[in-house]
Amino acid sequence: MSNDNFEVLNESAIRGKIIVRTSIIGIITNVLLAVFKAILGFLVNSIALTLDALNNLSDALSSLVTIIGEKLASKAPDKKHPMGYGRIEYISSMVIAALVLYAGITSLVECVKKIINPSPASYTKLSIFVIGLAVVVKFFLGKYVKGQGKKVNSGALIVSGSDALFDSILSLSVFISAIIFMVFGLSLESYVGLVISAFMIKAGIEMILSTIDDLIGHRSDPEMIKKIKDLVKEEEPVIGVYDLALFNYGPNKYYCSLHVELPDNMDVDEVDKLTRKLQYKVYKKTGIILIALGVYSYNTRDKEAGEIRRTIERKIMSHAWALQVHGFYVDTKNKSIRFDVVLSFDVERDEALKVIEEEISTLYPDYKIQIVPDIDL
Repeated sequence: MSNDNFEVLNESAIRGKIIVRTSIIGIITNVLLAVFKAILGFLVNSIALTLDALNNLSDALSSLVTIIGEKLASKAPDKKHPMGYGRIEYISSMVIAALVLYAGITSLVECVKKIINPSPASYTKLSIFVIGLAVVVKFFLGKYVKGQGKKVNSGALIVSGSDALFDSILSLSVFISAIIFMVFGLSLESYVGLVISAFMIKAGIEMILSTIDDLIGHRSDPEMIKKIKDLVKEEEPVIGVYDLALFNYGPNKYYCSLHVELPDNMDVDEVDKLTRKLQYKVYKKTGIILIALGVYSYNTRDKEAGEIRRTIERKIMSHAWALQVHGFYVDTKNKSIRFDVVLSFDVERDEALKVIEEEISTLYPDYKIQIVPDIDL
């Protein structure tokens, strides 16, 4: 086995270790911060500090959920789930978001109670120092966790890291309100807690919407699409690469399908060799499994066919809603034209096809026309 293949096969295991290690660091740090803040919050009667401790505790629980999610997601494919369990990570991200949202709503209720029935806080220099230290620790923890999440493409870690960075800002607001109370005697406790709660709720909702977006499916990474296309087009017989689709089964777990345009003078044996070479090449370079590779034939032996192609392409591409024409082949002997056209989401597909068919039928009334409408992937 080559070094490249070895690295691809071990990428998942390395990724899992990084996620677990980072999450454990997050759990330990957040539990320690929660304990210190909770004790101080009780001693100085600070609702904002107590809520900040609750927030740290929810972050520790989030890290625990991340570990459980990664362990379940890394299970090997089986008969029941042949594509693996990778999408469980999206579910763990959803659970984390729900925890953040719940903590925010609970905090909001407590702050409202505190505003209705206020009781002044009594900060000390020690409590100010601990709060300030917590701000610094939380900031660097957030930077570390988010950085590791981006490194291994873990949505759960990225969410946790972003949440930690945001928490450092919230802790800073508690720190500032404590100083204001000590200097001016003005208690902003409950109102700062209210702001913290509102931002926690907002963050939870945004996390849920982001995870739902992953579960539904969205446009693939343009850089990865370009990389795969470039790898395929490096092979000399390939004239064009089209209909490339990535199917996601968890972070860094993708399957791919595409069409290649090849000269019409290639035989089946040559196409088979090329197909296997491309599957191996794409997997070795990207870790993505090419599960389906279709073929479009390209006219190379008929000058009339080439002229027909250019004429029809110009006509179709004159419409703003026609984004691309590919898979074009003309059989001048049997009088048939077939091709795919990529249509914009802004146009009604049946109406667009009707317009194209009428225009081509007017140009070439003797030909049978077969058009496949494609979506803009």
